[in-house]
Amino acid sequence: MKRMLVNLKEIMEIAEEKDIAIGSFNTPSLEALEAVLGAAEELKLPVIIQFAQCHEPWIPLTTIGPIMVEAAKRALVPVCVHLDHGETLDYLQCALDLGFTGIMYDGSTLSYEENLANTKKAAAMAAVTGAGVEAELGSMGRRESGDGEVGTQDDTKIYTDPDQAGAFVADTGINALACSFGTTHGIYLTKPRLDFSVVENVRNSTGNIPVVMHGGSGVSGPDYQRAIRAGVRKINYFTYMDKAGGQAAAHYLERLSDGEPIFYSSIVMEAREAMKQNVKAAMKLFAQMDEIQ
Repeated sequence: MKRMLVNLKEIMEIAEEKDIAIGSFNTPSLEALEAVLGAAEELKLPVIIQFAQCHEPWIPLTTIGPIMVEAAKRALVPVCVHLDHGETLDYLQCALDLGFTGIMYDGSTLSYEENLANTKKAAAMAAVTGAGVEAELGSMGRRESGDGEVGTQDDTKIYTDPDQAGAFVADTGINALACSFGTTHGIYLTKPRLDFSVVENVRNSTGNIPVVMHGGSGVSGPDYQRAIRAGVRKINYFTYMDKAGGQAAAHYLERLSDGEPIFYSSIVMEAREAMKQNVKAAMKLFAQMDEIQ
């Protein structure tokens, strides 16, 4: 049987070969994990399941991580198990020890020199286990939060410098680069102004490294397509998936008659199905099969 647990480099090669973007979905709960893998298997598409360090208060990495790895091994499609926004080298090492096949070091708030030095260390750590490495250059104004915070206009954004990206990739040997080109983590209150030339120029200056879009939730269908044509190969998506689950739970409660018992298991099932359908729509769009609703 073909190995379904793949590393970041391998799944990015699939994206390049098919000229698509791979959906990368945070799964900080069993319900989210089942929703994402269920969607990927129904569509027969490769997928990245990831856990961000900021989700540690929800559930420890040491608890959900082994479950993610085992689920990926049993999946019917290629799956990369990825650490998203790892802020410390110790946390990256924890993920590698658990069997994660991709890690992201987020040094975007540090100086270029510190980011470069720590990313080199992360790459050396990952090489020991054969995991792939993603890093970030530029800034979307603030780090991702665990609670789907509202995305507002942020004048502290620093767009990725393509020439700097070329040197950074050459010096670190990373497998994917998260670029700042106008997206923001969380829910958008205004339409994002995306500069796709940043993606194109980063690709040109780095020898076509796969570019990662962070803050992918809430971007329009046409803008997703333009980003993919420009060279985005990994799209991080969580906030709107999480929102879909919350809305489904609220609608379930609204349908109950007065005095009717409320069962947590029923709420979970409603939320899981809603997340799955939202993920399927996103995955179809990223694979250029359909447009997100």
